[in-house]
Amino acid sequence: MDNKVIRSRIKLRHIQCFSEAVRRGSLKRAADQLNLTQPAMSKTLKELEQILGKVLLIRNRAGVSLTDAGQVFAHFADMSLSALDHGLDGIAQLDRAGKRAEISVGALPSVAAALLPRAVAEFERLSPTSSLRILDGPIAYLVDQLRNGAVSMVIGRLGDPSIMQNLSFTQLYQEEVDFVVRPGHPLLEAPRLEDIVNWPVIYPPAAAAIRPLVERFLIGHGIGVPPKALETVSGAFGRVYTRESDAVWIISRGVVWNELAEGRLMRLPFDTGLTRGPVGLLRREDAEQAAEEGLFVTALTRAIGQMKLAE
Repeated sequence: MDNKVIRSRIKLRHIQCFSEAVRRGSLKRAADQLNLTQPAMSKTLKELEQILGKVLLIRNRAGVSLTDAGQVFAHFADMSLSALDHGLDGIAQLDRAGKRAEISVGALPSVAAALLPRAVAEFERLSPTSSLRILDGPIAYLVDQLRNGAVSMVIGRLGDPSIMQNLSFTQLYQEEVDFVVRPGHPLLEAPRLEDIVNWPVIYPPAAAAIRPLVERFLIGHGIGVPPKALETVSGAFGRVYTRESDAVWIISRGVVWNELAEGRLMRLPFDTGLTRGPVGLLRREDAEQAAEEGLFVTALTRAIGQMKLAE
């Protein structure tokens, strides 16, 4: 049976009864929790199994246990109910007259330059009563702000394992590093990676998340740190200096996404797939996600789809 047909037949009561039965480990306790009779509970679960064409629960005197199909379905059933709860919380948030919820977000420069403005515009549409504070900087600094509660989430590349303890990471998309120059740069006529050493190179400093990836990439091509390397994480400096000089800027694609799309900077056609890495959300493992934070994640996901950053 087609998934769309199956989905149209599954009702919220089926998901609620199934999830509660799994949570309680007993049809009786689950029925009591939902203010249902046990026969009504059993009937609802039987309907769900008939719709799916799979046995989800094994009933016995000790209670209920999950089949293999039940284990798979239980995970996504809980996610569905959780998503619904976030949606209801979000609606309630919109209805709180005169009260503005506040969230603080940390973002690496590659996110702040291109993705974040679009995500913020979408978030303002989804949650017009919320107040947003944005902090940018290198990953180590933002992780410190996350740990001390100054920000509720950080958007950026997966950090070094040494700074990831007690933090969760949810991938949003993958991003690679680009070598960019001004329009008309001599390297565009005959682009060879080994020739970048003949030009000034804006290079990621040691604290930058992309530094190890860039080092491995260049070493793999027989190139070390360029002799004319100028180390900085300043996007403002990089944009101006690259446009007004013959410098080669080694930078995450998200930082220069706008400039590349508008032709103000040009990407050298090097295969930089080896520098590809995950960009996502960092959170404290012990932190609960507020409703407005869930809306912000939704806004991020929509913005990523619009920009096709994952390609």
